[in-house]
Amino acid sequence: MLNDIPGALLSLELFIRFVCVSFFRSPVKLTLRCPSKVGLVTVDPDPDFSFDDLRVELHSLEEKLKMSTMPFKKTCSRDFPVIKTMKRSSKPFVMGVYEDELNEIFSDEVVRDPSSNANRFNCDGIFLSEDSEDESTLEAQAYLKEDVDLVESSLAQLTHDHMLNIKEEIRNQLGRLETDLNTLNEKSSAAISQIEKYYEARREVDRRLDTQYQREIAEGLDKYLTTVQHHHEQISQREERRIRSDAAFEEAKRKEKAILEDKKRQEKVKAEAEAKAKAEEAMKAAIEAERRAMKEAAEREAAENLKKVDIIQVQETVVGALTTKPVSSVGQPKGTALDGTHASRSPDSMVRASKSALTLEPERLQKLREVEKENQALRLSSNKDFSTYEKHIARLIKQIGGTKENVRTKTSEILKIFIAPLCPQTISIAAFAKKIVSQCESPHDAFALSHVIVLVTSQVPSSTALVLAEFHRACIYTVPKHIQYSAVAFESKESYYKTIGFREINGKMESVEDYLTRLEAYMKLYGAWIQTEVPGVRNLHGLDEGWAWLARFLNSVPPNIYTAASLNAFLNVAGFAMFRKYKSQFRKLLNIISDNFLSALRGKGNTNLNRIILDIESYLEDRKFLQEPEGRVLVGGSLASWDAFPEPDYAQDSYGHSSNSYFY
Repeated sequence: MLNDIPGALLSLELFIRFVCVSFFRSPVKLTLRCPSKVGLVTVDPDPDFSFDDLRVELHSLEEKLKMSTMPFKKTCSRDFPVIKTMKRSSKPFVMGVYEDELNEIFSDEVVRDPSSNANRFNCDGIFLSEDSEDESTLEAQAYLKEDVDLVESSLAQLTHDHMLNIKEEIRNQLGRLETDLNTLNEKSSAAISQIEKYYEARREVDRRLDTQYQREIAEGLDKYLTTVQHHHEQISQREERRIRSDAAFEEAKRKEKAILEDKKRQEKVKAEAEAKAKAEEAMKAAIEAERRAMKEAAEREAAENLKKVDIIQVQETVVGALTTKPVSSVGQPKGTALDGTHASRSPDSMVRASKSALTLEPERLQKLREVEKENQALRLSSNKDFSTYEKHIARLIKQIGGTKENVRTKTSEILKIFIAPLCPQTISIAAFAKKIVSQCESPHDAFALSHVIVLVTSQVPSSTALVLAEFHRACIYTVPKHIQYSAVAFESKESYYKTIGFREINGKMESVEDYLTRLEAYMKLYGAWIQTEVPGVRNLHGLDEGWAWLARFLNSVPPNIYTAASLNAFLNVAGFAMFRKYKSQFRKLLNIISDNFLSALRGKGNTNLNRIILDIESYLEDRKFLQEPEGRVLVGGSLASWDAFPEPDYAQDSYGHSSNSYFY
């Protein structure tokens, strides 16, 4: 029985090591209460193996004991408390010792498992007698069983006490850990709060720094822009001063040139006046001689044929009225159309116009002929081609539109051509006068063209006479004058039509409708010219000339389809500006048109006149002279009626005497 004690101690030691390893998860140094050597079994107090190695070793021993044929066999496992480890096995701890394994277990050599670092126990000097009797064997087995039960109970009690201690220790450790965790959480919360406060403080500092930096950038940018603007203003001021200086120099030069031209013109006008006076005296003498001859011929005809006395008397009366007395009213006797009632052998007696108009027209045409003659001489004497400048002027005139910027640009380019050193000014001025008038034959803006005429003639006054001459050459009603048809004075009606402005196209004379359309275009441009007002610019052929034209027209020109179309076009364009200036005096002229001119037109009984008569009546009845014509003001401003303008400061005599002086 004593021989079984080492095995029990071995089992107890192994169990204690198992418990220690399970609870503490680390090797524990054990101190045995019993001697380190019992019999031949030596107990190692300091094993060097882990719990897994111990479990593998115990399992190996158990397998070996199961294979033993000894009567002593331990098959039931002890109940050990379940302890959590890093690596847990679900197999129970079972120890079995068999007879055929004792030699191997208690051999003198220490057997080690290759996968384990733990030392095995050496059971030296243990002798198991095989020759003992059966009784002694049974007794030993009974005693061993009792001893094993005692050991197991003691071991269970120790295990229970140890478990309680372990649990208490674990609870204490958990309490301390929980306390430490709470403390750590509080410290962490305080640290996080402190970090957040620091972060907010840093963000606020960064925000302030950003705001200050942006403010500094804005101040620097504003300072830079201010400096640049100041620099540009200085450059602009220097440029303006230079432009003003150049303009003043050009103005002085222009004035000096204008003075010289005016002086030459006055001398020329004086010479022409003297020549005209001589011509008038000669004309008067010729007219008087013709009158006397006509009177004598009429008397001879009356003596030969008494039946024609009444007709001869009428002819003498009409001829005498044409040659000696001015027309005092616009009402003309019947028979002044193309029926040849007042036919005369002299073409001059067929011209109906005021004396002043007949005086101005030859002067203007003479100037135009002189310029054309001079230009022809320049072309012949020079190898240069001036046609490019003329084409450029024509192209600029075609591009004129109804905007201030367009008019300003085109005028500036035309004036640059006038002062071009390679092109004589007479050539460019003559080309401008011809092209601006001929533009009436194409679609155009009359008011835009009139603005260009005013701007150009104000800078180059000598061009005014050339433009007027081109108007008179293109349309006789801009003079105004009318030529009566006479079979004696004209070879044919085609010759007469050509004289008053009809054109021959492909060997055929143009229709009356086409002629009237072109006639109205000329009169609209002429009317737009005389009423155009440009701030700061003097119109050399302004409203005073428009008043003179209307007075000469009503005094001298007979009412017919051509004169009616001319008057209607002129009133529609210039009536608004003339009424704004002359007011009641202009109304008097309108009354004359309504009472005399329209009455004479109606008395002709010509159905072709109905449209024009209706247009003039509508103009007078609807008071269209109070409405500003469409397009009169270029883009940038418009006026609804004459009330929008301040009352011009004109003296009563400024139009009172002139209005009477134009009625001859």
